[in-house]
Amino acid sequence: MGAIIQQFLKFGVVGALCFVIDTGLYTICNFIGIPYLISGVIGFSISVIVNYLLSMKYVFVRRDDLSRKREFTIYLILSIIGLGLNELILFICVELIYGNWTQLQALLPARGAEILAKIGATGIVMVYNFVTRKIFMEKHD
Repeated sequence: MGAIIQQFLKFGVVGALCFVIDTGLYTICNFIGIPYLISGVIGFSISVIVNYLLSMKYVFVRRDDLSRKREFTIYLILSIIGLGLNELILFICVELIYGNWTQLQALLPARGAEILAKIGATGIVMVYNFVTRKIFMEKHD
């Protein structure tokens, strides 16, 4: 199996764990009445820290020219962009699509639409995360 495929599989395992953390916290926050966009920030933020620690230990080869502080700063900037994408996708799916599609509202409760939007957003942001971390954070031969 190619090295990039193995790496992506490791990234997927770490991502799956962080998805459970992110979506679990999002769902708990959402069900206790915290607005969905704030719930998204809470879940995403905690999962970012866990993802950084696991990704840099098990998935990516550290760059020799980056201190841990600089490495985490780059990781944080990429993650904030990812959070922005995540929130934008949530907003588009919930407010613009679900909010304006009466037939869909009849089939699916609002919380269900919010959770499905979160799952879709997470998949899209996962691809962004892998590509940008591979480019900016990993040692290149």
